[in-house]
Amino acid sequence: MNNKRKIFYPVNPRKTSNSIENTSKIYTTQVCHKLKLTVHHKLKFTVHHITPDLHNYAGQEATVRTGHGTTHWFQIGKGVRQGCILSPCLFNLYAEYIMRNAGLEETQAGIKIAGRNINNLRYADDTTLMPESEEELKSLLMKVKVEREKVGLRLNIQKTKIMASGPISSWEIDGETVEKVSDFIFLGSNITADGDCSHKIKRHLLLGRKVMTNLDSILKSRDITLPTKVRLVKAMVFPVVIYGCESWTVKKAERRRIDAFELWCWRRLLRVPWTARRSNQSILKEISPGISLEGMMLKLKLQYYGHLMRRVDSLEKTLMLGGIGARGEGDDRG
Repeated sequence: MNNKRKIFYPVNPRKTSNSIENTSKIYTTQVCHKLKLTVHHKLKFTVHHITPDLHNYAGQEATVRTGHGTTHWFQIGKGVRQGCILSPCLFNLYAEYIMRNAGLEETQAGIKIAGRNINNLRYADDTTLMPESEEELKSLLMKVKVEREKVGLRLNIQKTKIMASGPISSWEIDGETVEKVSDFIFLGSNITADGDCSHKIKRHLLLGRKVMTNLDSILKSRDITLPTKVRLVKAMVFPVVIYGCESWTVKKAERRRIDAFELWCWRRLLRVPWTARRSNQSILKEISPGISLEGMMLKLKLQYYGHLMRRVDSLEKTLMLGGIGARGEGDDRG
């Protein structure tokens, strides 16, 4: 039995998109040459695919308009263009280059799942390191930190947290203490140390209540028909609640909360006070919502299950079918 602790380490780079050097000189030495090595040997792109786009950043100038006129023109040394379709590609190339140079694919540090070693999860500038011990965490972190600094990115210690499934000592990076937490938000989902989904579901229900409250002015309008209001709730409130529900383990207590939230939405839509003695059946009969909120969640779960089952040799399919984690003979079942 593996008794090693699982440590999750969300890493946030400081001012990521604004820290990418973009002057002609920097692009020539720092971006083009590095990307040439990365693209040619690792990412399997050719340099002529990206060089013309990088030249669009060369020699950029800007001016600031104020109430008293405009400033002198000045050179732009950092940053990517907001709204430019190239900007996320540039940052993704930077991120991929950093992680590959850090050697995370070759290192043995990480969580072992179905014969695979997984030590990081990444989406844009959100990076989570997943070692099994403090020693592995220090090793992974220092590798990533060194490679980030080589391209002008620094860790934002204030937004960087440590979460572990067991006790862990205090951490300091560059003289700043890293906060230890029992949960953190990753891509809109609440990740907890114990893996319990109840906190996640409660959070989504609270977010749904906030959205429903913000729609009050629309739902009070007499110019909007009841069916339209119902569709608005289904389109704007329910998606906030069920976001990511495909991975939830919903217990009986959570089902009651979800059903109660749905009835609260319909009562609020009909302006029925909580003191009114009106049955839930009469509310549902007047609303005629069709599929319930819990039914929507079940539908999404089944769709996701079908999507996974159609895959070939995927880690998600192996996990879903229970192909790993089987108990050996004589294991204590508690």
